[in-house]
Amino acid sequence: MAMNVEDMVADIAVELRTARRVLFITGAGVSADSGLPTYRGVGGLYNGSETEDGLTIEDALSGECFATRPDITWKYLARIERNCRQIEPNAAHRAIAALEKGRQVVVLTQNIDGLHTLAGSTNVIEIHGTLGRRHCTRCGKAADARQAVGAAGFPVCPVCGGVVRPEVVLFGESLPNGALQRLYEESATGFDMVFVIGTSAVFPYIAEPVMRAVRNGVPTVEINPAGTRLSDHVRFHLPLGAAEALVAITRKPGESC
Repeated sequence: MAMNVEDMVADIAVELRTARRVLFITGAGVSADSGLPTYRGVGGLYNGSETEDGLTIEDALSGECFATRPDITWKYLARIERNCRQIEPNAAHRAIAALEKGRQVVVLTQNIDGLHTLAGSTNVIEIHGTLGRRHCTRCGKAADARQAVGAAGFPVCPVCGGVVRPEVVLFGESLPNGALQRLYEESATGFDMVFVIGTSAVFPYIAEPVMRAVRNGVPTVEINPAGTRLSDHVRFHLPLGAAEALVAITRKPGESC
């Protein structure tokens, strides 16, 4: 007979109590309780429909479009940035950050909103980059992340006049080498427990750490209201939202945060 949610929460809390190195893999669902939608698009603001520019959001937010029409890409990046500026970390972010007390916690996130760092997590691998940093595409200098888009339709570098962009992975671009290297190094050390939260896990670099843990007998937990490709493989699948689940787990006797 399938284990009920309350029993799963209790068992997860017991496993977490003795885990000294824990990996949290997070997607848009972790930021849902902060007010960010979870559907398609960088930052989760579009659902596959065409934009007013006649492009899909994937095309508008692609590296190819940015190279030729940065004004179009920045139109949608600016909207995403405005949404991200209006939100704060929620109970899920805070619970993950608080779990660093007494253990090593690594956060591998697909999110570009910076909320894990704002909540206090100190070892965050932002595999898709972050809106919180910008640089000039011509001279490479760091740029002010608060600079307005301006009359050109995109921020301009005050040093050389080049196009400024946020340090995010646009559609069609490669993942940042630094983030990948950190993921490889952390994975080589190993984990005592792996959580995957609020992500459909369609990318191999998200699914593989979970499946490696499954193969090695490491406790694995998926927190997602919907089933995913990982649900039949993990030890525990909690069909709950991220904040609800993590608050319940960390408030169980013997596990405080």
